[in-house]
Amino acid sequence: MKILVTGGAGFIGSFLVDKLIEKDHDVRIFDNLETQVHHGEVPQWLNKEAEFIKGDICNYSELEKVIEDCEIIFHLAAMVGVGQSQYQIKRYVDVNTGGTANLLDILVNSEHDVKKLIIASSMSIYGEGSYKCENCGIIEPELRSEEQMKNGDWELYCPKCGGILKPIPTTEGKPLQSNSIYAITKKDQEEMCLNIGKTYGIPTVALRYFNVFGPRQSLSNPYTGVVAIFLSRIKNNHSPLIFEDGKQSRDFISVHDITQANILAMEKSAADYKSFNVGAGRQMTILDIANTLIELYNSDVKPKVINKFRKGDVRHCFADISKIKEKLGFEPKISFIDGMKELMHWSEGVRAEDKSEEATQELREKGLLD
Repeated sequence: MKILVTGGAGFIGSFLVDKLIEKDHDVRIFDNLETQVHHGEVPQWLNKEAEFIKGDICNYSELEKVIEDCEIIFHLAAMVGVGQSQYQIKRYVDVNTGGTANLLDILVNSEHDVKKLIIASSMSIYGEGSYKCENCGIIEPELRSEEQMKNGDWELYCPKCGGILKPIPTTEGKPLQSNSIYAITKKDQEEMCLNIGKTYGIPTVALRYFNVFGPRQSLSNPYTGVVAIFLSRIKNNHSPLIFEDGKQSRDFISVHDITQANILAMEKSAADYKSFNVGAGRQMTILDIANTLIELYNSDVKPKVINKFRKGDVRHCFADISKIKEKLGFEPKISFIDGMKELMHWSEGVRAEDKSEEATQELREKGLLD
């Protein structure tokens, strides 16, 4: 099949392209080589068997041309960065929401061969994860107040009885409480695509990625995932900077398992018109991530827990993946430690410019950091 991957030169997109070509598909990459990620250069790992077209999803006519003869679209192109989105609002909305609007407008109003659309959504649309109170049952709490955070009280409490809440896996049925412009635009992307897909009979799938890590993730982009940011710090002999107390938790999944989920979503009709969590289904603290990277790198640095907070940060969010297992037969194959070892091996020959303090200062200047 002829397949278009928007953002196909990126971290996740490039692995997806490799797998599609391995399965003998005809793949076209449409990517603007975002300076913050690629520095305007074609990455060396870009698959030579794929057709590469440099272009911008915000350019309607460019996008229309690359869609015309494609049967499947994986829409991964997006601006990524929760904190940055809070002050580069127009940029994030233009690219994520506006670019997706262009894509859907073309699918509705132009002739094309598209038979399926898979959109990269995000766990960020949930806001806080799900919790359980011993007395009151399942609770879907709002964000912690700034007053509470300024007192160094990081936990979440039951709004009914005041007891400490215990985090539990988050299902797709949790109410969405997007708490950043980035999250709002990912929610926009998912809902717009599913809406138009259902309306016009174009099978559409939304994959809600949790925290993805692996080779090819930019080590010089301070707005990327926490694993890459920590590794960049460690490679430069700097302590990983950890907000709150380091016990906040997320769900970290290998890019190879994300690729597997995308292929399943394409191949299985059971995925059509549905949203799925794509995580490893395991809870890891941020402090655990830092310590694992330090140990694997054989570094003498220590994590620096700064007991500060970023506005809008959630305490816990990790995936319930029972739906994608049941419907698509998805099963994470890469263990956390094996995935980390692969990342570490790949990073040996990669330049890592540590810009995290610069990014942190930007957040402070914009009033987003305590």
